[in-house]
Amino acid sequence: MSVIYVDADACPVKTEAEQLANRHQCSMILVSNGGIRPSANPLVALVIVDAGPDEADKYIAMQVQPGDIVITSDIPLAAKVLAAGAVALRPNGDIFTASNIGMQLATRDLLADRRAADVFMQEGGKHRGKSFSARDRSQFRNALELLLRQATSGRG
Repeated sequence: MSVIYVDADACPVKTEAEQLANRHQCSMILVSNGGIRPSANPLVALVIVDAGPDEADKYIAMQVQPGDIVITSDIPLAAKVLAAGAVALRPNGDIFTASNIGMQLATRDLLADRRAADVFMQEGGKHRGKSFSARDRSQFRNALELLLRQATSGRG
């Protein structure tokens, strides 16, 4: 059975992921730098990693196995997850695939280069994208449900 790993520090769908892990009786591991309350659910483990950039990502990348599911918005982590034979899913329900990860990495790198070269982009503070919606939450639940059903049937 698949294990669900959650890049948990800023994940808005931890509760939904736990509900689905419980329904499918699969283990879920929340990976965080801290500040997350442990679940009483015996299927859910909390791993606290050292403080620092990408420590949770490093842990997940080292632990993930083929067939596992990783919930993350981090594109480089998603690329590592795919290379390991696992599935990467954004909190909004978008699934990272071998056919879309290359373009997403390239776009991410291009935007990082633009921000580094443009003083005005650096001073603007954090990027404010669209807010996380009920539709995003619903799409996530549907996508994770589908992935867990595929894993159960052996097609994942």
